[in-house]
Amino acid sequence: MTARPTLLQSRNTQTRIGHLILHIAMIALGLTFLMPLAWVVSTSLKLPGQVFITPIEWIPTEPKWDNYFEVFRRLPFHLFIRNSFFVSIMGTIGMVLSSLTVAYGLSRLRWPGRDFVFTVLLATMMLPAVVTMIPVFIIFKEINWVGTFYPLWVPAWFGAAFYIFLMRQYMLTLPLELDEAAKIDGASNFRILWQVITPLCGPAVATITIFAFLQHYNAFMEPLIYISKSEMYTLPLGLLWFKGRFGNFWHLVMAASMITILPVILLFFFAQRQFVQGAQFTGLAGR
Repeated sequence: MTARPTLLQSRNTQTRIGHLILHIAMIALGLTFLMPLAWVVSTSLKLPGQVFITPIEWIPTEPKWDNYFEVFRRLPFHLFIRNSFFVSIMGTIGMVLSSLTVAYGLSRLRWPGRDFVFTVLLATMMLPAVVTMIPVFIIFKEINWVGTFYPLWVPAWFGAAFYIFLMRQYMLTLPLELDEAAKIDGASNFRILWQVITPLCGPAVATITIFAFLQHYNAFMEPLIYISKSEMYTLPLGLLWFKGRFGNFWHLVMAASMITILPVILLFFFAQRQFVQGAQFTGLAGR
């Protein structure tokens, strides 16, 4: 009678020790990944002579918050921030709306060739971006869009195969009886999409919103190709320009880097749950 409780206690103890070791390993790994970010924050608050001293002074004795204001005084970083948010918001809105519309047609409506069109759509995901870069540039040049923001966000309004695929897979999990009931009440397909289906696609919409915003916010190649005026630079281009002009002032370069990544950090903290759900959703969507 005493052997069984002892065995259970031993197993519980082993489980707790295993969980403790796992948590310690995860904390150590997390701190390792945070070290570069901590160095950026620390360096951005130092004087030039304190950047490379050893041992590293992780917490400056006298933080120089003026380094951040100096970044705005040397280059128009407020314009870079405005441009990045404009492109990111417009691109995200277009990506969400186009994904909802196209995914609805590929999942809820029956029409000849639907599966073939979806197969072709998936096949476009296999094309490297470098293959279409020159043809797309020629198209935008012919319509006089080079040197404007249009090439950075207008293509998002025509959808992206990956996001359409995610949205379609999610819509397939919703019962078709919802559409049939709405049609009996006289609702059109347009009304069914926006008043019945879209409110139920919250997790998919949140996932696409976050991923699309980060995609446009971190985009470097497209602004580098299509933007030539410095006042139209986005944050990645502005940061490169700042490093090229003030690369020896690492405390200012790190301050500019921190300004660039701060919106992403805030987005992560305010949307942690959506990030986790998005990672799970992208893993389950292909099943």
